[in-house]
Amino acid sequence: MREESGARATRREWIGLAVIALPCMLYSMDLTVFDLAVPRLSADLRPTGTELLWILDIYGFLVAGSLITMGTLGDRIGRRKLLLIGAGTFGAASILAAFSTSVPMLIAARALLGIAGATLAPSTLSLIRSMFRDAEQRTVAIGVWVTSYSVGAAIGPLCGGIVLEHFRWGAVFLLGVPVMLLLLVTGPVLLPEYRDDEAGRLDLTSAAQSLVAVLLAIYGLKRMAEYGPSALALATIALGAVVGAAFVRRQRTLRDPLIDLALFRAPAFSVALATYAVGTFVGFAMYLFLAQYLQLVLGLSPLRAGLATVPSMLIFIAGSALVPRLARRIRPASAIAGGLAVSAAGFAVLGGAVAPGLAWLVAGSVIYSVGLTPVVILATDLIVGSAPVERAGAAAAISETSSELGGSLGIALLGSVATLVYRRAMAEWMPAGVPPEIGRAARGTLGGAIEVAKGLAPLEGRELVEAARAAFTQAFQVTALVCAALALVAAAGTVLVLRERGARAEAAVPVG
Repeated sequence: MREESGARATRREWIGLAVIALPCMLYSMDLTVFDLAVPRLSADLRPTGTELLWILDIYGFLVAGSLITMGTLGDRIGRRKLLLIGAGTFGAASILAAFSTSVPMLIAARALLGIAGATLAPSTLSLIRSMFRDAEQRTVAIGVWVTSYSVGAAIGPLCGGIVLEHFRWGAVFLLGVPVMLLLLVTGPVLLPEYRDDEAGRLDLTSAAQSLVAVLLAIYGLKRMAEYGPSALALATIALGAVVGAAFVRRQRTLRDPLIDLALFRAPAFSVALATYAVGTFVGFAMYLFLAQYLQLVLGLSPLRAGLATVPSMLIFIAGSALVPRLARRIRPASAIAGGLAVSAAGFAVLGGAVAPGLAWLVAGSVIYSVGLTPVVILATDLIVGSAPVERAGAAAAISETSSELGGSLGIALLGSVATLVYRRAMAEWMPAGVPPEIGRAARGTLGGAIEVAKGLAPLEGRELVEAARAAFTQAFQVTALVCAALALVAAAGTVLVLRERGARAEAAVPVG
């Protein structure tokens, strides 16, 4: 049985949900829109290669590392209060970033944006948990919450492109300021406050441990994705695991832990969390490889490649509206497992073609997006719904951290698989007569092969590019089939665990 229905939400809560969706959409836009401004930013501030990486990465690093602390902090000081503090800070940091005159100033502004951004997901999701006590209404509300992120990702590049046509690069940061001002004005009126009055003090040592553990893990996984499994990447990940283990041990000894480990003893919570991580593991990685394939193999411009992903985004948005209706008729375990099976079919479409063309790629991406929609929405619903109301902020933060780690792990590990397949294929298919130094560069990445081919004679260059594109196609297909296999394994695991323990697992969901 699902959670028993509580008091049904009124018009006030639904209007409040619209207010909650605004910062979520903005957060997603900020992840996508900034990349468009990088060329102009580089020409203006002239950062070094290392500085540019910090400008790009510091935002995501601090979002991921601060989620757990922010989720628990919201439970203690008030979720609405934390959301409004985060909104005000986000708006101020956006203005600071927009008018940055030096690289250190911009890095500091992006870091502050990351910390403020970490307040948005756990506070908004936990507010939904306290605003929507009826289980069916909460599923609909979470569908809207997920949709807001998808809409932000879809319109971010479009809005950014329009702004950059007429203004300097810093203007992309100002897109969110009006939204945050609107939230600051309407939030106190439309959003309820909730905090756990019995919660103790925030343990700063635990907060520091969680930040360091996640930052080390994300940094190591990112280095592995970019440069392969180097000693530095593996050592960083291992050190993050050690700090994470120390964090877990500390939670067991505290009277008021940062994370209540008892949450993980509920099968509905732990299985949904693992399923959500698997969904982001395969979804993030495949989206990245698909974008490269569209541009580097099919030769599409960035705009046309972006347009090719619009159908899958639209399907995801439409599916977010349909999943709550599906959840009324099908048990969550069945819907999640079915979604994973459908996504596996989509990945199989991408991996099964001899030479996937544009139509084939769009079809495969649409199918796997259809499948991942119920996974994201219903797994999130189970994670948040399995936690008592007073711990919803912590549960939401754990959910989003698992998403960040799952996505980073997917890009790193599947990227390593793709790199291995690509290099082996290039070693076999390298055209005769290619100079050794050019061959080494071509075996690194497809982009590198296309670049060094320009220095060869036309015929030799064309042969090298064709071999590299064939090798990347093989790597893309192998990666897609690995994603299909992982999705099928996750589907089977969801059915076996949640159905087998169905009555006990879902009876363990507390009534909010």
